[in-house]
Amino acid sequence: MDNLSRRRVLSLGAALGLVSATGTTGAWAWSPAGSVAGSGTGTDPEYVWDDEVDRLLASLIDSGGVPAVNSAMASWVNNDDPLPSGLPADLTAYLQKVNRLPSWADPAKLARAADFNRRKDTYLFVLYGLGSGIMSTVIPREARSVYWSAGGADMKDRAAKTFTFGYDLAQLKGFEPTGQFVVTANKTRLVHAGVRHLLPRSPHWSAGADQKIPISNADILVTFHSLGTYVRRKLLDWKVPFSAADQDAFLHSWQVALHLLGVQDQYIPGTWADAEAQSGQVLTPILSPTTEGIELAEDLLGLTAQVDLGVTRGFLNEFVRYVLSDEIGDWLGLKRDYASAALIRTVWPAFILFREGLSPVAPAAFYVFDQFVRALAMAFLNNGASGTTTPIVIPTGNRPS
Repeated sequence: MDNLSRRRVLSLGAALGLVSATGTTGAWAWSPAGSVAGSGTGTDPEYVWDDEVDRLLASLIDSGGVPAVNSAMASWVNNDDPLPSGLPADLTAYLQKVNRLPSWADPAKLARAADFNRRKDTYLFVLYGLGSGIMSTVIPREARSVYWSAGGADMKDRAAKTFTFGYDLAQLKGFEPTGQFVVTANKTRLVHAGVRHLLPRSPHWSAGADQKIPISNADILVTFHSLGTYVRRKLLDWKVPFSAADQDAFLHSWQVALHLLGVQDQYIPGTWADAEAQSGQVLTPILSPTTEGIELAEDLLGLTAQVDLGVTRGFLNEFVRYVLSDEIGDWLGLKRDYASAALIRTVWPAFILFREGLSPVAPAAFYVFDQFVRALAMAFLNNGASGTTTPIVIPTGNRPS
């Protein structure tokens, strides 16, 4: 990496709040000593997938058994629901092994994380929706995989299902028996396995892919850093009160989530310092625009325009620039609205101060921002209809030509 590219990476990392963006690329250099396992083989997660479930889903897709499995899983929602009847015996045996929390999961930390999510949901909706959601469109592999998979053809449905994952993760009892996140994570893991089998068959995906099989452990880690690591750092940058105990609990919920998605424990960061070091290697240096990502970003921002946010498209564009960077905004061709930019940069910090009880004076545009956040959440939650469960189904093909 030349000096100009390194400066760009560091500048972009700073804009995103990823202060440990080192600008390193190339061979895997993150030590497993910093993982929840505390040790490991050091194998590059770029070449680690999810072998057992990948074999199961490949067989299921090739035999035409996916529709029956999707039908059987429709009523499987809560963590304490019995496994659906009618599943193939080998799939049932697999789910019996993985449909549980890891032995190192800490119920107290998970409960605290859920309470934190409830207390700070205003900022989380913004950062997950307009921050992480749009950042995903400048992660080249993720953008291409989403675009050319079946879900890319209906971004309203795709966005709702993606938001469901975060919504279930953030629920007060999401990891408890009456919650839904363990089931949501396992269904998502099945979907990932299906996509790994199907996407290599797409000539459109293959034409631009730099890997033979998508969604490796490394790719899932990149997605985590565009979500958890990014959000944690932006909250600190915005000076939102965020105690050490809350930060630790927030990380723990993501550690458990990564485990449930099939990431090996040797790759899951054990502390935020470890997470930021890993993010600096695997996320920030790879951010770049693609034709597919630009179209997906437009689809996502168009989705929010279908719900009455009480603001203009120019305001949305400027909020994306505010939570990500002008560089990413330029990559995506987001037209400037300098009046909205000035309003956001002036009012949003005051909005946070007032909401956190750190200022007795509500900013003049408080109501506009409050309604904007509420509507933004609904734009991504189940097609803007309700908070009910969005079905997650295993695909049977790729994006139609």
